[in-house]
Amino acid sequence: MKLTVLFNGQFWEGVVEFDQEGYLKVGRHLFGAEPSDVEVLEFVLNNSASELIDQAHSAVTLSPTESKSINPKRRSRQVSKEMAVRGLSTMAQIAFQKEFEHRKQDVKRQSKAEAEAKQAEKRLLMRQKAKARHRGKA
Repeated sequence: MKLTVLFNGQFWEGVVEFDQEGYLKVGRHLFGAEPSDVEVLEFVLNNSASELIDQAHSAVTLSPTESKSINPKRRSRQVSKEMAVRGLSTMAQIAFQKEFEHRKQDVKRQSKAEAEAKQAEKRLLMRQKAKARHRGKA
């Protein structure tokens, strides 16, 4: 599990990336104001991060990589470089995009059903008015 805390221009947010059996799941948590170390630690320890991952609907398949030993100096340089960048991985961005598309389709489906129900109710009301006028009860 990897937690990245970053400022998105308006709020501080934490991005949790979790690699499980070749799939990458991503979740986002808004902290609001800049979180202290205690708040971040509390977020991680109180299983909020794992609950966030469990709520993710979509996951991105990771390509298998060979794990061969890396020189400790090289590994240290990679870690320091990653700490300096502090951005999201492209796989995390893909997972966020899939999650966004999934929610967008749900909202679209729900709003379409509501519109059809409203249209059916309106049609029923118009038919009732037409029958009343036909019977001379206007």
